[in-house]
Amino acid sequence: MTIDHKIILNEVKDYLFIALGLLLYTIAFTVFLMPYQIVAGGVTGLSAIIYYATGFHLENTYIIINGLLLMAALKILGFKFLMKTIFAIFMLYFMLKFAQDIIPKQENGLPFKLMGEGQDFMSMIIGCVITGIALATVFTHNGSTGGTDIIAASVNKYHPNVTLGNVLIAADFCIIGSCMFFPQFGTYLERAHKVMFGFCVMAMENYTLDYVMNARRQSVQFFIFSHKWQEIANAIGTQMHHGVTILDGHGWYTGKDMKVLCILARKNESINMFRLIKMIDPNAFVSQSAVIGVYGEGFDEMKVKIKEDKKSLKKIEKNENSIRNK
Repeated sequence: MTIDHKIILNEVKDYLFIALGLLLYTIAFTVFLMPYQIVAGGVTGLSAIIYYATGFHLENTYIIINGLLLMAALKILGFKFLMKTIFAIFMLYFMLKFAQDIIPKQENGLPFKLMGEGQDFMSMIIGCVITGIALATVFTHNGSTGGTDIIAASVNKYHPNVTLGNVLIAADFCIIGSCMFFPQFGTYLERAHKVMFGFCVMAMENYTLDYVMNARRQSVQFFIFSHKWQEIANAIGTQMHHGVTILDGHGWYTGKDMKVLCILARKNESINMFRLIKMIDPNAFVSQSAVIGVYGEGFDEMKVKIKEDKKSLKKIEKNENSIRNK
């Protein structure tokens, strides 16, 4: 298979998983959150608040707001950066519209309550877990649901010190807090109740999102002590396609020198790693530990901004010159 074919297959795979994530999000939002008028963050949450208060269709508000944001962001971020976002926005629009058409309605026009009356909190928990998994599926395949993500990316481009997370949290707080300004939600106490539920949604959704994404990317470090270190290193390199670092070790008790293998791998590769080691040397001594982050080829990218001002460059050059002179 050529490199071009691999790139095309990876792109197709990304779009398929983005569509799957959006489908899960649509099911969770329309079946578990909408029936109980539970508010959430993002443009979808804002669209839902407007729908609960005015009856204006959620999907129409969603596409209008995202359309305006896209028009502003195309000049800032470019079409190539926003391709998958545009796909996700239109896909979610049609999914939300279709879901509301096929789901049975209550007398007030909202989807029927699958969990029954008085099950707001339980429905919120189930809905948030599914939406968190859905968003993680979209994000891990280089996608975005648009809305506040576009705002965050645009702000971050001109103000690198302002993180995407801070912008998203600030936007979600404003959206959820806007419930207090809609008299249609009842008394101030009832509106405060909706806002508190909204903050719970934001916290649970983000926790699930982070958990799923970090579990998928979590890495581990192996130290392998074995007399058959060469065979194990060859097997890991050829069968698992992993780099192996060979360290020099010295046993205090035996007084003998030996080689120690150091390997960094994804957590989900651990079982295959142990199976391979046991097949070659059942008596091998293996240490496995979780690492906070692994950055570089085959793992995560170092997502930090490098300050390229004149003072920093001069300081680096000065340090290099002083080292050479020594």
